[in-house]
Amino acid sequence: MIPAGFEYYAPTSVDEAVTLLHDHEDAKVLAGGQSLFAVLRVRLAAFESLVDLGKIDELRGIRDDGDALVIGAMTPHSVVQIDPQVFDHARLISLATATIADPQVRHRGTFGGSLAHADPAGDLPAVAVALDASFVIAGPGGRRTVGASEFFQGVFTTAVGEDEVLVEVRVPKYTGWGAHYEKFNRVAQQWSIVAVAAAVRLEGDTIAEARVGLTNMGSTPIRATAVEQALVGQPATADAVRAAAERAADGTSPPTDLNGDADYRRHLASVLTRRAVLAAAGTG
Repeated sequence: MIPAGFEYYAPTSVDEAVTLLHDHEDAKVLAGGQSLFAVLRVRLAAFESLVDLGKIDELRGIRDDGDALVIGAMTPHSVVQIDPQVFDHARLISLATATIADPQVRHRGTFGGSLAHADPAGDLPAVAVALDASFVIAGPGGRRTVGASEFFQGVFTTAVGEDEVLVEVRVPKYTGWGAHYEKFNRVAQQWSIVAVAAAVRLEGDTIAEARVGLTNMGSTPIRATAVEQALVGQPATADAVRAAAERAADGTSPPTDLNGDADYRRHLASVLTRRAVLAAAGTG
């Protein structure tokens, strides 16, 4: 099918983009377009104006900001995936990004676009929650910063307002931490049925700190705090990790669909958490 008609705008600055969104009530932001174009073609979405962020240089790039990495919202997945700073200080992002769709999508899709899309089955939201990332959002009143736990508000819903733009994502450094992203799907390059993002810091053979995020176990990405607490102070052994991973589904509300029911997803969450943590600790 052919998308419904709309007015097209290509601003060259964040301020110009915000002004366009503010002045046009029924407007939509275009980042990489890998999710948007699909729904436009079948007319699941229609709007009067499209604001393309592709010409705003400020929104691209990765930089070191002391105790954090700053990733521009329009930075392509393919750039994030191979960036040495990301690999050294936030390896979980590199590993999760490598599982997104296929090389074509990773070259066109953007880091911020994927996060702002807020698909519960998307790979990056759980990583952002696990790593306690923060989001810089620009709007008519200036810029504000929102933590990952408040950024994701529901299915395809975030803290970004209709006249606002996600500018960049700040990720604390996890230098020296082990990381792994364990994803389960039935068809290669498909959305996750369930996935687990895990990062651990070891002191000797003991888990000193752990961060675990769950993909597609609710309407938003979920931080598996019960698992994290159960892991701290435990040896990085299969038995200890398995016992902690049994808490993976605590506080979750997994969906039931053609890929599996809620109980199936709870089982997957436990199994994948065990695999992800052991791999992150280097003992899996």
